[in-house]
Amino acid sequence: MRASDLLTIGELARRTGLSVSAIRYYEERGLVEPIRTGGNQRRFPRSDIRRLSFVLIAQQLGLSLGDIEEELRRLPHGRTPDARDWRRISGRVREAIDAKIAILEKTREDLDGCIGCGCLSLARCKLYNPQDKWAAEGAGPRVLR
Repeated sequence: MRASDLLTIGELARRTGLSVSAIRYYEERGLVEPIRTGGNQRRFPRSDIRRLSFVLIAQQLGLSLGDIEEELRRLPHGRTPDARDWRRISGRVREAIDAKIAILEKTREDLDGCIGCGCLSLARCKLYNPQDKWAAEGAGPRVLR
């Protein structure tokens, strides 16, 4: 790789709009891997502009950093996602979104039929918990999910 194909961390920050500390954080997470010079300075391939842009866009679309790391690990070492990769990734994201929508729709239905309804019918109540059997699963609400 030619020196002209490499960027300093400051140049990469200017090109992506990220702070230097954010780039270092993404480096710690393994999202980018700089090359070190003889003086131990970071140099990033120009392709990292696109790679970090992918990270930012994916985060804006609701992917967690863990999800993004997992998707980038599936690519050949250091490669930036292309259109085909994005179609595959977006398909998995769509499935996760559909699952969340299903949970939200069920919660909406349960709101109308249970929470605060005052039915006082233990035969129908989804929250009735004889002998506190749900306590073994830990604290917090999860029955209606």
